[in-house]
Amino acid sequence: MPESVLVSKAERYLKEIADDPITLEGIENLKDFEYLYFKLDDRLNYLQSLKDDMDAQGYTTPFTSLNKYGTKSVAEVSLDEIGENSRHNQIFRMKANAKKNILDRVKSAIDSHKIALGNLEQFGYVKCNSCYKKYSFDEYKKNKGQCSCKSKSFTFKVRNEATFRLEIIPYLPLSGDYMVLMSELSQYGRESLKQVLNILKQERKGVVKTISLVIRYRDENKRLIRKNITLENEFVNNYEEEVRRRYGRNVRIEGLRFHRTKPAIIDDKHARTALALGYVRYAEEIISQIKDDILKRNLTDFKRINKYDEILKEFENQTPDFIDKYDRDAIEDWRKSQIESKFRNLNYIDRFGNMTRSLRRDLKVRESIYKNTFKNIAPALILWDMFKYYMTNSYNSRKITNGPFPYIRVELDREQRNVFQTTYGKVIDILNSFTDLKIISIPEKDLLLYEKFKFEKQMRNSNIKFNHVALGAGLVCQNSDIELEKISNAFNINESRIKKEIKNINQIKNPRSDKSKQFLDLIKK
Repeated sequence: MPESVLVSKAERYLKEIADDPITLEGIENLKDFEYLYFKLDDRLNYLQSLKDDMDAQGYTTPFTSLNKYGTKSVAEVSLDEIGENSRHNQIFRMKANAKKNILDRVKSAIDSHKIALGNLEQFGYVKCNSCYKKYSFDEYKKNKGQCSCKSKSFTFKVRNEATFRLEIIPYLPLSGDYMVLMSELSQYGRESLKQVLNILKQERKGVVKTISLVIRYRDENKRLIRKNITLENEFVNNYEEEVRRRYGRNVRIEGLRFHRTKPAIIDDKHARTALALGYVRYAEEIISQIKDDILKRNLTDFKRINKYDEILKEFENQTPDFIDKYDRDAIEDWRKSQIESKFRNLNYIDRFGNMTRSLRRDLKVRESIYKNTFKNIAPALILWDMFKYYMTNSYNSRKITNGPFPYIRVELDREQRNVFQTTYGKVIDILNSFTDLKIISIPEKDLLLYEKFKFEKQMRNSNIKFNHVALGAGLVCQNSDIELEKISNAFNINESRIKKEIKNINQIKNPRSDKSKQFLDLIKK
């Protein structure tokens, strides 16, 4: 397929996605859920085929061909040809930029669809009405809506205890327009976006990826050979033995270099951006609904603040006809005088131009609410969702599927767990008071994650069948002072199940019988 045709084809398809907004209405009905899931899955498959075509045509390195037409060739041509060469260079550079930009958008759209489908997979499943067999929606689609017992009658079931945040789906950059969506964020939205991205970018301690060595050895003909070689990270502890095995006992290592990688919690740039935008834009929607109620409770005169903003907005872009539109200073002076006149008439300022004390206080209070509450809603939500995801999903489950968080690390080290130290207690209290979100403020979430990862190693090879949601809730209950009822409500799991898993936890950690102790000793070995 010609390059320009592929670019146009991708742009048209992304525009179609942008013109078809997502709605979550009726999401708990099988037909509505099926329609949305199938639509997103079909889009994802098509986007991935576009990306494969782009990769095959070299869109990942679009500027490589410019070397042929770049400045290196200018010295080799005559002066008469320099102008034409420069025009060719400009044309190829524009084409390269178009390739780079469209591939970037397609990658963003792919990751956004993966996030949406991951949330939908967590949200619900189908159950055969004939044999009662359960299917994930991915399996349901692959089987073309037919059970192994040949029945086509299914019931849709919601996993209330699973980790998902369907509300972010309409706010994801599904058409790859993440740059446009970023520019539309409010001031506190942009600051919130930076916070969320910093959370998702948190890197773990450097891990050796490859080892570069410069070696010297004699070949079969006794010739002295110096060679550069690269070993994989599996030989990090025994690279000397591996070099001797390959090149003989008399090989000498003249140079050695370890190449380290620092993977982030979400180890993909486009997935991080899509997640951050989804949560921040959803948080802005929450703020628009609860903002007035919060301000009314904290300000002395809510109506006065609104009138204050209204006057500022009225003269923000107003320009009088009698002032030259290019005279910026005169225009600003006129706007300032008009605003002051209106403020003085409303007793917002005194005759000396000083703002009244109560209005000044309200403005400071509002600024504090925006800075310390509204800005932190998105970080509080995504930290809670990631914490709940790690606590309620088994190691194998996290390894096989990433659910609502594509490219998330299966396990976090100490450096990455540091981001969970922030509690956002005040923000969570406000969300619980003004919304129906179920979140609890848990101190030292980083240590709880450490306990979970440690317990997963202890429970390996155990014949106990765990309910992992109740297990996560049980670990929170054992390692905090939070009431069981609150934990049960936040994790959407029955208290009796949590108590059962607490018994299983104690059985693994503190075995009573000698037989259990011997079994655990064998596991540790």
